[in-house]
Amino acid sequence: MEQQSWMEKAVKLALENVLQSHGGPFGAIVVKDGQIVGTGCNEVTATNDPTAHAEVQAIREACRNLNTFQLTDCELYTSCEPCPMCLGAIYWARPKIVYFACTKQDAAEIGFDDQFIYEQIGIPYPERSIPFMQIHPENYQSPFEAWRESQSKVEY
Repeated sequence: MEQQSWMEKAVKLALENVLQSHGGPFGAIVVKDGQIVGTGCNEVTATNDPTAHAEVQAIREACRNLNTFQLTDCELYTSCEPCPMCLGAIYWARPKIVYFACTKQDAAEIGFDDQFIYEQIGIPYPERSIPFMQIHPENYQSPFEAWRESQSKVEY
């Protein structure tokens, strides 16, 4: 039942966020060893930051609090199934498990439909709704070459 309690906290954060007119109806918490180490609410409109989703905010806070860039021993509780951006952040953070309440279909029903992003990934770059164009300056590989040769890199 501990997971139920953590999820209730994530949902409460989402509800409070809406009631305070602070942002979208999303909340998330990161838990490690039975303690909350990071919380987040959707703050896109409050901060004019399109990346300020609840999961990203919770991951950022947890990483700061734990002084690490990976959350391998942590659990993430989120009030809704993560969007594609948050999904990417979650995989980079590497928590051991993610629990969610509402589904992406539930979110779509209230105007948060991310299906178009999933569809865009499979479309050739120039044909996407926001075209992607590759440019090769003369030294475009130099950062990768420097990384490959670096003796001081921290792999992640």
